[in-house]
Amino acid sequence: MKWLERTLRSYETAKKSNHRLNHTKEWLTHTMDLLSERLIKGAYDQEWIDLYLQEALKKGIKEVGIVEHLYRFKETRNYFEGNMRLDGSDIGQLQSKWLNQVMTENMEEFLVAIEKAKKRWQNYGVTLRVGIEADYFEGAEGELHQLLGPIECDFINGSIHFIDGWGFDNPQTQAHFQEYVLEDLYVKFFSVVQKGIESGLFDYMSHLDNIKVFNHIPKVESLLPFYHIIAECLIQHNVATEVNSGLYYRFPVKEKCPGRTFMSILASHGVPFTVSSDAHFPEDLGAYVDQSIRDLLNSGVTEIATFNQRKRIMKPLQISVLN
Repeated sequence: MKWLERTLRSYETAKKSNHRLNHTKEWLTHTMDLLSERLIKGAYDQEWIDLYLQEALKKGIKEVGIVEHLYRFKETRNYFEGNMRLDGSDIGQLQSKWLNQVMTENMEEFLVAIEKAKKRWQNYGVTLRVGIEADYFEGAEGELHQLLGPIECDFINGSIHFIDGWGFDNPQTQAHFQEYVLEDLYVKFFSVVQKGIESGLFDYMSHLDNIKVFNHIPKVESLLPFYHIIAECLIQHNVATEVNSGLYYRFPVKEKCPGRTFMSILASHGVPFTVSSDAHFPEDLGAYVDQSIRDLLNSGVTEIATFNQRKRIMKPLQISVLN
């Protein structure tokens, strides 16, 4: 139901619908027409993509990266079924249902749709880049390499959403945190992050500390060694990272990834950064990115990473440069 509500809000905002008609028969008919049209045209409809363009123009954003999660694509089913916990347990059954709900799209359709939109966006002075966010599973590097190798896009960002096959950022499975000693869980998490960086599969590593999503956080003193290890690993393997706003405005922790202490350590090591609003809906494009840029500037970062055809391009960092 949340998806329906947010989709409707995006359309109503863009089309400037008359909200005074809410909950009338006319409003309900109009709502059903909008949502039916969205479903019929599909996830990568050009009109929907251009709602992000409208937001970029409204907010003065000159460069945007549109990213899709690897788990959305039906071609990747074997990869996820082989690495997620999908057994008969409560978590396994829930995650199996979730995977079937989200894995509905075709990768080529996504890439073609964004490439088509690039030329149109450029006519409005907005550069559009396309990326794939790929879940990393320890020990499955070869399989992931085969999936990612043929993809032609501007960047591939790695992410960790699963520990021991458990999707730790799913609100419906958060009780599973109680089955771990928190400090041990963080050791395992950062070990997987490090191996993801070392895999050489990614242009940047996303939300480096998203394990904090539901506010299960050890004392910061115990985390500092991991922050330095991850920073050194990123530099050694020439992998960038991001400041991601998503956890700040969409999850209980209400803190960006990475947190400010972690960001400061990464910056002190010279790790390249990009910025992400993690916008799952058009109106969230650019959310809190100005704030992220200010935090980076205050940490001594002077350049921002953008990407084109898997090549990293560093640009001067200023408030008006949003990627």
